[in-house]
Amino acid sequence: MIVEDLQTLEYREAWKLQEDQHAAVAEGAEERLLLVEHPPVITLGRRPGQMKHVTAAAGPLQQARVDLVESDRGGDVTYHGPGQLVAYPIIRLNDHRLSVGGYVRMLEQVVIATLADLGVEAQKDACAVGVWAMDRQKLAKICAIGVRIRRGVTMHGLALNVTTNLDHFNLIIPCGLAGRTVTSLKRLLGERAPTMEVVKSTLVARMRAALE
Repeated sequence: MIVEDLQTLEYREAWKLQEDQHAAVAEGAEERLLLVEHPPVITLGRRPGQMKHVTAAAGPLQQARVDLVESDRGGDVTYHGPGQLVAYPIIRLNDHRLSVGGYVRMLEQVVIATLADLGVEAQKDACAVGVWAMDRQKLAKICAIGVRIRRGVTMHGLALNVTTNLDHFNLIIPCGLAGRTVTSLKRLLGERAPTMEVVKSTLVARMRAALE
């Protein structure tokens, strides 16, 4: 698997790159893992009616310089921004004997193992896809997951909050889950929080191990 660090890239540009890489992997090219941080953007999944989960009007979004994009991934509305590690695995499920559900569960376990390596105990929630951690005695989402499978090859992936501006999540109802909060490694660990580079290398190692 080739790992490509895109640094900071607009969501639409990264989406186009994913499409290009997806076509190549579907034709037999080496699998890819794209790592990226996006400028502030709210993305909607394929499920209908998600605009009702965008609580901010157009004016406040423009004032906060937050873009809005209708994506083709699964899942509900979410936010991407600086300080959030987004990982897009582009892999052939059959090569790893994975079903779609098995792949999503694998991503959750990869993130849980990554966070454990970094000093945070995290878990799944039976009621919602993603990864959660205790923040002030309440479960808060630290990683969102939304994928698309086409021709047996994956697109989109996961978004892990490292030093993300959590205030921007107030512009939406994250993943359509009213009353649920979000958190980040920085919020949980304070000055002990790892750098983005450490998080990247830890996640990549766990991803490689899971796909072996």
